[in-house]
Amino acid sequence: MENSKPAPRKVIPIAVMAGEPLQPSPASGDGEAMSIYQAQKKIYPRSVTGLFSKWRWAMVFITQLVFYGLPWLEWGQRQAVLFDLEARRFYILGLVLYPQDFIYLSGILVISALSLFLFTAVAGRQWCGYACPQTVYTEIFLWLEKITEGDRSARLRLDASPMSVNKFTRKASKQFLWIALSLWTGFTFVGYFTPIKELGMSFIAAGMGPWETFWVFFYGFATYGNAGYMREQVCKYMCPYARFQSAMFDKDTLIVTYDEARGEPRGSRSKKADPKVLNLGSCIDCTLCVQVCPTGIDIRKGLQYECISCAACIDVCDTVMDKMNYPRGLIRYSTQNAVAQGWGRAQLLRKIFRPRVLVYSAILLGVTVALFTSLLLRSPFKVDVDRDRASLARIVSGGKIENVYRLQVMNATENMQSYRITATGLPGLILASDGTFSVDATESRWVPVTLQLSYEAATPGSHEIHFEVEAINSPGRVTEKSIFLVPR
Repeated sequence: MENSKPAPRKVIPIAVMAGEPLQPSPASGDGEAMSIYQAQKKIYPRSVTGLFSKWRWAMVFITQLVFYGLPWLEWGQRQAVLFDLEARRFYILGLVLYPQDFIYLSGILVISALSLFLFTAVAGRQWCGYACPQTVYTEIFLWLEKITEGDRSARLRLDASPMSVNKFTRKASKQFLWIALSLWTGFTFVGYFTPIKELGMSFIAAGMGPWETFWVFFYGFATYGNAGYMREQVCKYMCPYARFQSAMFDKDTLIVTYDEARGEPRGSRSKKADPKVLNLGSCIDCTLCVQVCPTGIDIRKGLQYECISCAACIDVCDTVMDKMNYPRGLIRYSTQNAVAQGWGRAQLLRKIFRPRVLVYSAILLGVTVALFTSLLLRSPFKVDVDRDRASLARIVSGGKIENVYRLQVMNATENMQSYRITATGLPGLILASDGTFSVDATESRWVPVTLQLSYEAATPGSHEIHFEVEAINSPGRVTEKSIFLVPR
């Protein structure tokens, strides 16, 4: 019997534009389809001015003023915001937090998630369009690109031209500004974990540690790559929010919408022409709404997950409508129901306070109040109790039973504090060690504590007791539970 070789598989390449849905292969039979994606085309967003552009730049200034300025702000004799990982202390203005205060970080994360859900349900991807670091730094990098290479048309011509002194100078200037801003961003980021003034002196003296150096360059490289080159690809492919945000949308969510009934059929015309005579809508098909979009989409195709609600298309469309003497609002913030049913502003606003929004608001308010109440009522010191495992219980002179403990007292204030220890829970229980001690500001101290009890005072076994630690020169009392062992 002859050996038969399997027939070779037929591979049919299908060229697919990046970001477009994969179409089924037209091949028939046993052929297999292989997707070959076209390289991502660079997007050249056109600069735009208008109301929403001003809001976006206002958020850029606010967020970057906070980010770059906060590490330089002093609170007393220290940096106002410092996350000292080595000492395991976290300073936020007047608060001194320990790793045991992790619950507050959880509360902040819950508040952030609920806020995102609420804002998305009300008005879509406002976070993405105005305050997301990816959007903010892309705006800054685009501005640096504009001042070195020019606006959209100038950049297109420059990239298409052969290398020259002018092109090299412009490209080099842009890269220098991008790299400088990226490194400064990385330096500022590390300044939240290492005192930034000390970090600056170490940088000048070329004495930064290996970890500081790594994170400065790593965060700087991430900023440079994401905002300089990846840009819209981060929003479209890497950010998980772009994928699940549609689950928080409904037909009463404010989104950037194109009024198709008013705009279609689209077509070019002179300013003096009457669109009704030409049987045309208000859209003159100038494509400026596509040119200003940072993700390169056409909002006239309807709601798309790539839209980050930056409203650049609204600003540029309103400018065109003004020039054509048409009413504004061909592209505007609205809802699917409002556009479909022709609602006015009053009807639109009434739909904002729907059950989903009210539920999100109530939960968010409750969690926020609980978090800040807990912070206000928080004890100025913390206590952890550990039993001495080397000697759980022993009989000492006088026929007494002795248990040894180690108490960790963490001073969460910025002043030295004195404390007094007492123990309760069993009749006749006495403190056989020094019951007063001091802890330096924002420090913790392990304090050995010895308790003694007459042998006849309790039955053999474990008995619940309580340690009470009281601040002597300031208000505050903490009670911690432990056990006292009586051997048989």
